[in-house]
Amino acid sequence: MTEPSRTVEVERKFDVDIETPLPSWDAIPGVDAVTAGEIRALDAQYFDTDDGALARAGVALRRRTGGPDEGWHVKGPRQGDGRLELGWPLGEGDALPPAVAETVAAWTTAPLTPLARIENDRTAYLLTGGDGVVAEFVDDRVRATDLRRGVRREWREWEMELGPAAPADDAGRAAFFDAVEQAVRAAGGRESASGSKLARALGF
Repeated sequence: MTEPSRTVEVERKFDVDIETPLPSWDAIPGVDAVTAGEIRALDAQYFDTDDGALARAGVALRRRTGGPDEGWHVKGPRQGDGRLELGWPLGEGDALPPAVAETVAAWTTAPLTPLARIENDRTAYLLTGGDGVVAEFVDDRVRATDLRRGVRREWREWEMELGPAAPADDAGRAAFFDAVEQAVRAAGGRESASGSKLARALGF
């Protein structure tokens, strides 16, 4: 089986109004600079069984184009403060690659059909310190379609995901995210009411 890329996502999500200004990161511990925004056009299709076997297991399967990590992704169940994401190249055509199917078989072997489409105009910023990238902040303007119910939803949200130079200890991470949340609240953002873009696309 083709070996996938492996990333443990540790992030925080925030709801924000369309016109809310970006936060100031001046008071974030360990951050010396913020890069200019990089614009990415992302288009993802999510899949599940007819009875939602992957969702019940806390797993998400998607095929996404656009951005530096485009490809097939399997997001595993949340474990503590993180979530393991496996990634494979897009390959040829839209069919589920055998390596991805073999991975998903840990949770289900039933047929998979389209669940939702999520289009996202993303602007990504890197927060850097002396040792490299502390975190990535993204400003997302999302258009989502629940493909099984024919319902469209639009919203804006922010995400802050830890990078390779982020604090490695729990106390350091807590202090980092506390400062981020203060900056977000000061700008007019608020804690996310939904656990993921997919959940929100489906009305959860």
